[in-house]
Amino acid sequence: MSASRKKFKAPPKRFHPKGLNIIYEDHDILVVDKISGLLTVSNDKVREQTAYFMLNDYVRKGNSKSNRRIFIVHRLDRDTSGLLVFAKNEEAKIYLQEEWQNFKKKYYAVVHGLPPEPQGEISSYLAENSVFRMYSVKDPAKGKFAKTGYKVLREANKYSLLEVDLYTGRKNQIRVHLADLGCPVVGDKKYGEKEKGIKRLALHASSLSIKHPFSKEPMSFETKIPGYFKSLVSQKEERETSS
Repeated sequence: MSASRKKFKAPPKRFHPKGLNIIYEDHDILVVDKISGLLTVSNDKVREQTAYFMLNDYVRKGNSKSNRRIFIVHRLDRDTSGLLVFAKNEEAKIYLQEEWQNFKKKYYAVVHGLPPEPQGEISSYLAENSVFRMYSVKDPAKGKFAKTGYKVLREANKYSLLEVDLYTGRKNQIRVHLADLGCPVVGDKKYGEKEKGIKRLALHASSLSIKHPFSKEPMSFETKIPGYFKSLVSQKEERETSS
């Protein structure tokens, strides 16, 4: 191991970006916990208020002329919270992207209703229409294969809390598959139902197991179920009990 990799010194706390909790950082990777409502990368309307922009500023310690930068490995939807991994050099980016389908990813989701089985898998081919909405098709020539696993953790009067395994990483995959199941994610205005009083999309990237791009050592990162998810389910259970 080279001397430059023996000890890593992170930028001071004053450079830490808002809305991103830094879980782990070394010479090759940066792992953060993203809040709901923050874009991973820019779009036509938002350039600077993104995880990518703010983390580039972070590794440059606020110096825009610095040649330090991060590289995008994967993305989370704007309204999905949870774990995001960025590479800090091109070699790490290439390795992580090539191995991404082999890594283990788990999510938590609160959904409308109750799935037909307490545990199961959903597979389809996902295609995208002209307004950037994903949908399932049966013809493999018209879409990309996607596979999602789920397990019911808690049932309520109106909602269910699920643990979700992401076996492939397609755009909006979990949201489309759970909607296909008849149990759209709570707060999903695109694939589900509009409902008053819901604060956010109830989808969270909770755990991630990877191999380090330099050492090839297994690494696991984990976050807790958001308190809001628990409150959605427990409130409904209390109402059911008291009725």
